[in-house]
Amino acid sequence: MSGGICKFLKRVMSTASSNSNLVENLSSVKDRVASSAAKRTSKDNLTLLPRLVCVGKTKPASDIQLVYDAGQRHFGENYVNEIVEKSHDLQETCPDIKWHFIGRLQSNKVGKLLGCPNLSLIETIDSEKLADRVDKLWVSSERYSGTPLNVMVQINTSNEEQKSGVSTEKALDLVEHVMVKCENLHFTGVMTIGSFSHDYSTGPNPDFLTLLQCKEKVMEKFSLSSDDVEVSMGMSNDFEHAIELGSTNVRVGSTIFGAREYASKPS
Repeated sequence: MSGGICKFLKRVMSTASSNSNLVENLSSVKDRVASSAAKRTSKDNLTLLPRLVCVGKTKPASDIQLVYDAGQRHFGENYVNEIVEKSHDLQETCPDIKWHFIGRLQSNKVGKLLGCPNLSLIETIDSEKLADRVDKLWVSSERYSGTPLNVMVQINTSNEEQKSGVSTEKALDLVEHVMVKCENLHFTGVMTIGSFSHDYSTGPNPDFLTLLQCKEKVMEKFSLSSDDVEVSMGMSNDFEHAIELGSTNVRVGSTIFGAREYASKPS
């Protein structure tokens, strides 16, 4: 057998193995989500299975397609350019895919983001200025069909400077602004990124507990039920813990798609 044929067969076998791994990883994570949901300490949403959002950051659209074909529908991206490119590439082959934007959103990128086919939810509204920008551009977007765009308010529960999110002190004011001043947006819940350095042997992540407290304050101030306010917290390293505490939306990337692949920078 020639060397060229051997290399070709190795590539085919490697691709088949990778495809199988993605499907197996998805199945494993879904099982873990269900198992964690059964251990929830919160009395809220006990009958609802948390939503799994598969995060394809740096991964090709072909990987998204494979996971979609295995039954997954909610996908998240951190960067505007990536979500725009992938949403257009997969528009025909994934007609009922639901895209979540979960990264830091700059005002000058809002218009581009709103052009995404099947944009379902922006999880990272962190200021009144950004909320106003999204509200204004959504109604004039070619994707607008008379329905408000679903958004979450991102809260910086760890008070880390490098993280986006409104402070806990100003969170209620921002939620009120979205609900009252932004008629083209639909507030669906609160979101946070927990501290990566928390030692879970010492107890629950305080960042998650803080977000749950914010949810309670939102419910109380605006007379909302628990079902009206989603909680998006938990990623690959801590989604099981987040679900047990009461998360209704988890964002899992590398556990399903493998380690992220960043382009090497020139030295």
